[in-house]
Amino acid sequence: MPVLDEEASVLELAQRVIAVFETLGRSFEIVFVDDGSRDATPTLVRQLHAADRRVKLVRFRRNFGKAAALTAGVEHSRGALIVTLDGDLQDVPEEIPHLLDTLEEQQLDLVSGWKQARQDPFSKRWLSKLFNWVTRRLAQVELHDFNCGFKVYRREVLEQVSIYGELHRYIPVLASRRGFRVGEARVAHEKRRHGSSKYGWDRVYKGFLDLLTVLFITTYMRRPLHLFGVIGLATIFLGSLINGYLAIAWLVFDEALSFRPLLQLGILLMLLGVQFLTTGLLGEMLAHKNFRRSDSYSIREHLE
Repeated sequence: MPVLDEEASVLELAQRVIAVFETLGRSFEIVFVDDGSRDATPTLVRQLHAADRRVKLVRFRRNFGKAAALTAGVEHSRGALIVTLDGDLQDVPEEIPHLLDTLEEQQLDLVSGWKQARQDPFSKRWLSKLFNWVTRRLAQVELHDFNCGFKVYRREVLEQVSIYGELHRYIPVLASRRGFRVGEARVAHEKRRHGSSKYGWDRVYKGFLDLLTVLFITTYMRRPLHLFGVIGLATIFLGSLINGYLAIAWLVFDEALSFRPLLQLGILLMLLGVQFLTTGLLGEMLAHKNFRRSDSYSIREHLE
């Protein structure tokens, strides 16, 4: 559980999670990752650890972001199954059994929560719906709530999917592209009772840029020329059409071309096309040089 200035929530959150797993009768550990809190959050987690060794703390020196917090949490955990949820009590811990049942019953590798009756301001809900619709269409992964941090994973998913920057919201996309089975389950959602959201409006444009990053690294990482080459050839073709038309006008109709902006556009398009092709070829060279076999596939089962 990544936490940032959640001193009003961590005690109740830990108690509710402990109660859920004790009811299930499963062995468990709770890893709080403190992402640079300036309040009493780490002190309260230390108190929880002193009372129950199953509660653990990973504390960052400063704020590194949610992706780094999730990565650190996975690296400092031991479970075969990993549940992630936010530390603000808006995710309902009592929904954990439902997520686990969905994972096992549908034989999935990742189950993402789908918040029902979302308890957030209208502006946030509207932007989230737009974001999820665009992501679903572009990424071709049929989830309704990519932003939901309430998820359950088989450990190998997070061991094989690299997350950095703000790519944590796209873990289902990255996992799906590696062949993992991804699904969702409806979960309850509660109002924020303490503090304020740590995300601002900059999340909108950052989310779009991160989506472009995910689509590129999952589709063209191993074949960059397929992207840059298509753009380059299309640009060269368009520039050639323009310059061909101007050549005919000059040869047949004796038109002066010195002051025609169209000539400059045609030359510019051809130069841009060559640059795109060159970029694609350089990308292919780098991909070939840095190729690692283990990155090109993901094994589900191995019998010897």
